[in-house]
Amino acid sequence: METSNKLRSLILCGVVGLVGGVYGAQYGIVKDYSGKTFFSGWNFYDHYDDTMNGDTIFVSATNASTQHLAYVDSSTNRAIMKVDNTSFVPWNFKRDSVRISSQDTWGIGTVWAIDIWHAPFGCSVWPALWTFAPGSQWPAGGEIDIFEGINLAPTSQMGLHTTAGCTQVSPNQTSKIVNGTNCEGGAGCIVTNDSPASYGQAFADAQGGVFVAELADSGVSVWFFERKDVPDVFKNNASKVDTSALGTPMGNWPSGGCNINQFFLPQTLVFDITLCGDFAGSPQFFPQTCSGNCYLDYVINNGTSQYANAYFDVGYVRVFSANSTGDSSGSSSGSSSGSGRNGAASSGVTKLVVAVTVAVVSVFGFVL
Repeated sequence: METSNKLRSLILCGVVGLVGGVYGAQYGIVKDYSGKTFFSGWNFYDHYDDTMNGDTIFVSATNASTQHLAYVDSSTNRAIMKVDNTSFVPWNFKRDSVRISSQDTWGIGTVWAIDIWHAPFGCSVWPALWTFAPGSQWPAGGEIDIFEGINLAPTSQMGLHTTAGCTQVSPNQTSKIVNGTNCEGGAGCIVTNDSPASYGQAFADAQGGVFVAELADSGVSVWFFERKDVPDVFKNNASKVDTSALGTPMGNWPSGGCNINQFFLPQTLVFDITLCGDFAGSPQFFPQTCSGNCYLDYVINNGTSQYANAYFDVGYVRVFSANSTGDSSGSSSGSSSGSGRNGAASSGVTKLVVAVTVAVVSVFGFVL
């Protein structure tokens, strides 16, 4: 009987693995944003933050260059995107920052690898690395959050946002903190990146790492590798990547609960840094890691000390495709329905607050 039970357990584990597992595939490189030409092929938003209600103006490419908010560091050959920390901002004005979206879009059968050495953090700061479907009324077409953090939270998060009908079922992932399995709308199905160096000063001290996101028929997966653990394929200028060799992802959303072909259209990749807004500035969450008033005590006046760490330092963005081709038909510029995240945070702020509160509890062992 004991042997029979063990065999039955092994068979059951195998079935679960087939239903909720990670299905690796070979992908060939189709795009490499790096070095002096990193910013070629991106659109700058050039508009105030009308999607997350942040206290920022996302500047144009020209102003980003003139103000030294987006540039390639000549000493490291890495791309810098930052919040303006040199200007005096009077009351009732917003602070300048950067949001860029890839001009190319990529559909199912895509892997994005993003090498980040430093990510923005600090009170009022809300950085994100994510994808959405341009031309669709959000959340139609789907959104993948690869990296998102706020304020001085100890961890970051990842997740999906879709229309009704997509859920996280039987994931095969390393993260033990799931903050919602219904992917619909602003709340989304969020997973905490429970690496001790996934955000903030700890991320900076560890010299960041590499985020990898896979959009496949079998599901969506996101990996995070700390700098010391980055696989050789992402240290070298590899022309191919096999996701089956990457190990278990940090977050996994199998197709068993979410028909990827139904919920995800070709995606554009976005970096942005906003301030306060529906998430970082929420009165339910901001006081948990920061003091004072998000706008009055941080955004306005002199931002030198507040925003010294509010920048992305990016080594590269590499895009791999199962078809070894990219689709450059999409554009993410402007503030139309194709700009993504319309109402995302405001409609789901309570659940998002719970998500990051759980992350704080997991690290510090107390409920805020």
